[in-house]
Amino acid sequence: MLRCPNCNSKDIGKIGSHQFYCWGCFIELTVNGEKMSVYQVEEDGTLSSLDDLFFEDDIASQEIHVN
Repeated sequence: MLRCPNCNSKDIGKIGSHQFYCWGCFIELTVNGEKMSVYQVEEDGTLSSLDDLFFEDDIASQEIHVN
């Protein structure tokens, strides 16, 4: 089960083949193998990376199971 690394919510929607959206804190997640990237969706629809706010160890240690 995929959990949001920001708010720990399980309320994650799939928006693409490797892209997910957290309805708890409104961020977008991209999963590529065992690597997860986190983005904030801006008002104009662009994505701003939030990876620098998370320690790589924290993101890498999240359970990533894509169904």
